[in-house]
Amino acid sequence: MTQQPIPDHLGDPSNEVPVLNIPNLLTVARLLMVPVFGYLVLAVEQTQSVQWASATVFLVAALTDLVDGVWARRYGLVTNFGKIADPIADKALIGTALVALSIQGDIAWWVTIVIILREVAVTLLRFWVIKKGVIPASRGGKLKTVSQIVAIVAFLIPLHGWVDAVAQMSLGVALALTITTGIDYVLKARVLPKNR
Repeated sequence: MTQQPIPDHLGDPSNEVPVLNIPNLLTVARLLMVPVFGYLVLAVEQTQSVQWASATVFLVAALTDLVDGVWARRYGLVTNFGKIADPIADKALIGTALVALSIQGDIAWWVTIVIILREVAVTLLRFWVIKKGVIPASRGGKLKTVSQIVAIVAFLIPLHGWVDAVAQMSLGVALALTITTGIDYVLKARVLPKNR
């Protein structure tokens, strides 16, 4: 059996639909939640209520990323604005969380740097080759995103014990997938022009 291709918003054709639609509004909402989340997670007084609030804002913002892409494809609402703004919002959210957690000493700086550099490099790479073809999203890339979200939420919530173990394990998985999928994207980009 052949594997079904994974939906990828960059590869979806843009439709002649209004830019002001629900998927794009969700993307804009995610962008607006980034500074709110940053303020909460870096608040001077990190009470339990502030920690729960920052974790909640992050999780809600991350969930909008899952919803907007599915909604846009299902109802034919893919726009050029969404193709550009959606990955920017994703990287801004994840990047802010990683930097904040590194400032607080929860995540090593080298881990944050590796993940952020990979995210930025792959996003730029995919936009650079978009005229030659689309580098399809891999299952590893989707798992990488999920593991990043799980790890960040586990680090943010004011619970310890088994939650700490989940945070560390998820971060390790996210880091491994970050590196392997980053290499995979580069290899796919190198052969892409030859296939066109």
